[in-house]
Amino acid sequence: MRVIVTGATGNIGTSVVQSLTQEPAVSEIIGLARRPTDLRLSKTTFKTVDVVKDDLVSLFRGADAVIHLAWMIQPSRDREQLEAVNVDGSRRVFEAVVRSQVPHLLVSSSVGAYAPGPKDREVDESWPTTGIQSSLYSRQKAAVERLLDALEFDQPGLKVTRMRPGLSFKRDASAEIKRLFIGRLFPRAMFRRSLIPFVPGNPDLRFQAVHSSDVGEAFRLALIRQAEGAFNLAASPVLDSNTLARAFEKKIVPMPSSVMSAMFATSYHLRLQPADPGWLDLALHAPLMSTARATEELGWVPLYSSVRALLELFDGLREGKHGATLPLAANGPASSVTPMLF
Repeated sequence: MRVIVTGATGNIGTSVVQSLTQEPAVSEIIGLARRPTDLRLSKTTFKTVDVVKDDLVSLFRGADAVIHLAWMIQPSRDREQLEAVNVDGSRRVFEAVVRSQVPHLLVSSSVGAYAPGPKDREVDESWPTTGIQSSLYSRQKAAVERLLDALEFDQPGLKVTRMRPGLSFKRDASAEIKRLFIGRLFPRAMFRRSLIPFVPGNPDLRFQAVHSSDVGEAFRLALIRQAEGAFNLAASPVLDSNTLARAFEKKIVPMPSSVMSAMFATSYHLRLQPADPGWLDLALHAPLMSTARATEELGWVPLYSSVRALLELFDGLREGKHGATLPLAANGPASSVTPMLF
């Protein structure tokens, strides 16, 4: 089986490629990324390709599957560039899949594609994917879901798989996540559990996380089982104020959503950190997801709890951990085409 992976050098991309290298049915992996890499993995060839402008049809021809992970998070203030990569780039990938007659397309969507939803129960994959309008990331993920809807309607013979993970963490992605969401102003020494003053208490601060390697394994399972449709991916437990307080051994201080939003927006507009306020809106309003379908149809069982994944990231931030590719590097680019956190 010959598999092509776009966005192969980022957080989820490296985990997907690692999982595929362990699969006997996969004989060749072509990893595509906008910047070159020195990473060497068995059965894998990396190629420097830009999904916005390069020829994809000839690259895809003869592939048994394309896994599309490429996504840009920064620069968050350049919305036209993000639209060009995330939406128009995805459209080019999908069109190339059809033109090159690839039989299976697997796409990294996100919990961020969902409309606002409940925090007291879990929703399945039928929850509307109309996004959270205050988040550009969410709107663009929802736009890609509409592209996939049209693709499935126009190409009934094409297998289409949509993965919708929650926040995705691993130690090797610490440098990338810090650069894209926290910024370069915060030194490593600040990421000590002892320096956390408290955990904000808010009933809407309930979200889900998953280790990136478990996301990679889900893609491998979906590929081998030729699975179609959407699959939610998240690990237990749900991360809420009580869970976070126990994990970091801190007290809870009540904090209204309006206060958190004002603090987040102020730090963004003062350029103290690069993540736009829509990311907080995602955490406060995205629904909790049921992963029953992934468990039952894929046999997917995450090896890491959400708390372990979060603490691995936090400790990686303190230790300055990074990966072997440019997006994951300690001094990597502020903007890169790579699969990301949500």
